[in-house]
Amino acid sequence: MSPAAEPSANPSPQAPWADFVETNFPFFSSVLDARQLGHELPADNLTPRGIILNLGSDCWACFDTDLLRMSAVWVGHGISPVSMSQVSYQSPGTKAPEGQESLPQIVGTPWLANGIYPGWQAGEQFSRADPREPAPDNQEVGRGPLSASAGRFKAVRLTKRGVCLEYGVTGASVREWVEARREEGQPVVQRRFRLEGAGQPLWLILGRRSSGVVENLKIAIDSGDLDNTPVAECIEQPDGLLAVRVRRADKPIEFRVAMGLNPAVKGWNGTREANADTPPAVRWSQTITTHGVLSSAKEAYVVDNIPLPLENPWRRNVRLSDLAFLSDGRAAAVTFDGDVWMISGLGEDLHAVTWRRFTSGLHEPLGICIRGNDLFVFDRNGIWRLRDTDGNGEVDAHELFSNAFAQTAETREFATGIRPAPDGSFIIAKGGQQGSTTGKQNGTVIRVSPDGREGTVLGWGLRMPFIGVHPKTGLVTASDQQGNYVPATPLHIIRDHQFYGFISLLLPKEKYPAPIADPLTWIPHPINASGVSQVWLSDARMGPLNDALIHLGYYRPEIFLALLNHRAARPQAAVVSLTRDLAFAPLNGAVDPMDGQLYVTGFQIWGTVAKQISGLARLHYTGTPSPLPREIVPMDKGVLIRFDVTLEAKRASDPANYSAERWNYLRTAEYGSPHFKPDGGKGQEAMTPSSAYLSQDGKSVFIGIPNMKSVMQMRLAWALATRDGAHFEHNAYFTPYELVRFNPTAEGFAPVTVDLTPRSPTAAAATPVTAEEGKRIAELMGCVACHSADGSTLGKVGPTWKGLFGHEVMFADGSKMIANEAYLRESIKAPTAKVLRGFDKSDAGMPSYEGVISDAQIEALIVYIKSLR
Repeated sequence: MSPAAEPSANPSPQAPWADFVETNFPFFSSVLDARQLGHELPADNLTPRGIILNLGSDCWACFDTDLLRMSAVWVGHGISPVSMSQVSYQSPGTKAPEGQESLPQIVGTPWLANGIYPGWQAGEQFSRADPREPAPDNQEVGRGPLSASAGRFKAVRLTKRGVCLEYGVTGASVREWVEARREEGQPVVQRRFRLEGAGQPLWLILGRRSSGVVENLKIAIDSGDLDNTPVAECIEQPDGLLAVRVRRADKPIEFRVAMGLNPAVKGWNGTREANADTPPAVRWSQTITTHGVLSSAKEAYVVDNIPLPLENPWRRNVRLSDLAFLSDGRAAAVTFDGDVWMISGLGEDLHAVTWRRFTSGLHEPLGICIRGNDLFVFDRNGIWRLRDTDGNGEVDAHELFSNAFAQTAETREFATGIRPAPDGSFIIAKGGQQGSTTGKQNGTVIRVSPDGREGTVLGWGLRMPFIGVHPKTGLVTASDQQGNYVPATPLHIIRDHQFYGFISLLLPKEKYPAPIADPLTWIPHPINASGVSQVWLSDARMGPLNDALIHLGYYRPEIFLALLNHRAARPQAAVVSLTRDLAFAPLNGAVDPMDGQLYVTGFQIWGTVAKQISGLARLHYTGTPSPLPREIVPMDKGVLIRFDVTLEAKRASDPANYSAERWNYLRTAEYGSPHFKPDGGKGQEAMTPSSAYLSQDGKSVFIGIPNMKSVMQMRLAWALATRDGAHFEHNAYFTPYELVRFNPTAEGFAPVTVDLTPRSPTAAAATPVTAEEGKRIAELMGCVACHSADGSTLGKVGPTWKGLFGHEVMFADGSKMIANEAYLRESIKAPTAKVLRGFDKSDAGMPSYEGVISDAQIEALIVYIKSLR
């Protein structure tokens, strides 16, 4: 199919975007649900990993890269736009339902369809059975690829005429060109094959004819090989299944299969091999230039914003999910909608940042990385190596580097991330929420071998992991999302095939299959409502942050500093906010080797308070002294904090300038967890510091705190100043699993006996029970991610608060009541006690806030909700 002429319009970003499926690109990737086609077609035909071929002349086909089958051929208008990326493309925040009951389907008239069996088979007979190892749920067809000996998909190669599919079948190399055109006004689809090394007879399973067109659909086989010797014949089974018998051959062979409604349908000669593989002409020759906006802040670390190329000739939405840097200084950025852009001009003043489209057609990718000079993208089909073989600045070969792991059609089994490891392998992460079936590797972190042929599970039992990999040591970290079985936001080390606590809601409740590995630290949900990926600042030029671990927050856009603590036998970590000066919700980040700064990107689809749909920003070190802590260590007599700045002595030595509290969580099948005091009561236990000491170099403090003990969550806050008079405040969150002994002289302090005499806490200011305070709490606790205050429902998984109070509500059990203060109070403390009809099937539950916020704060929330008339 020849590329269409490039549009010349340059729309404003407020104008509606062009269609998600572009007519000038020959394929896109998608799930295809063809289980309900009827017409005597297979009822199990679901393709979790599909290449949708836009053949032109209103003809379409879907190739299953796992089973190497053409799962369907049809005439019509493509597929229904119900996937997560498509439904949110024009309407940000719109999400596809959880599970596999609302998936993309054929829009049009099916001609042929196959069931769940390999599309190519060897032997005297062929089978209609699935030879792959079953998933935990036998009904799950997303079982991964065929065995290496049975076949393996290799590449989608773009050509002037469309695409060439390359794959191997039982030792034979297959190249397939799929095309369509009109003959006498009727559409005709042709599949043309070239096989090399076919050392045994093979079966090509074409599919079963639809009963709706069975009398009119004609199949023609041109089976002459390169010497015009017949090599293939079509055999129809009694039930209408069509299969092509291909003879063994010691030399390359070719044949064609044409199908259409014309009684005299026939194929046509394809261009010979040299021309058939000619890459296409340039599709996206134009570039777009944007201009960065540098921060005017005077802090040590500031955020510079880089506008996206939203005004582009193709009216293409740009929702960046990840980026990676090439050795020449360019960046490659991938979008959730399957595009890759090349970016030049990052660094220094960001005056002219140039964007050029590089490729398209990927399936909801959330990760991109570089290994050597090769560019890799991880999407729901697997890991793709993208190659520009003719050097024209656009990809013409999508090589499937690895699909050595399973993928279901579950809408929440996202390909959440990919990172290269120092040994040449790749680390990938996969979403774990399951609504219809249980798959093989949902919710896992996997190491893919350097050659892409093997996948080894490093960790499992994760709800929605986002990862980081240390580029020198290979240490793998991951965050997870609070929800069922995940009581708060964890930050994990992933290793040793450990189980991390999440199990599908389809499985028996709280029947854990293995011991649960604890995280490095828990982070309170109100502080980090949606933890995403981590970035190591190795070889950065970011001053005190060089080699530090960065953790990204999504719901409230935020960059955190994660301080690892290896002082005890068990690794621990503390998390501190670095900046909240982001206009978009970040997902991933990377260090630019040219300027040594951190670039982050992301887009909005899940709950977030960000106003900008997507963005790209640089975290820039200005050289100003940084008051961020360098080390935080919980000890037997308190907490040690080290800084890079010299502290003002009087403030640092006053225990009144520190506050602390601690609590535990409870892991259950419920969504999230209340806070529990160490004695089991609801809430947090206040810890009043007794003393504070400044080190001899003036850069460390030790806060004496009585009765230190191991708990799941501890918060420590400080309000200090540098010796130069700069004031700063921070909160740190950590999990003190082990408490090492404090040795004052070894830590750089004067010899001292830590005073642990209990000290009376300063009376806290009373919480004002006002609408303003309630609004502040709603923002702080993440309520606005699920509940709107303006009546909108787009992207929300809970009822709007506007007009809720004083009106009748109906619950899932059919009962009704007026939403009064008692109902609101109960909903905050016990959200599962009464669930509104229509929200009982939501994939996002609400955690209990009993013991998390005070009674006065609850009353302030109620006042705020009442004010939203």
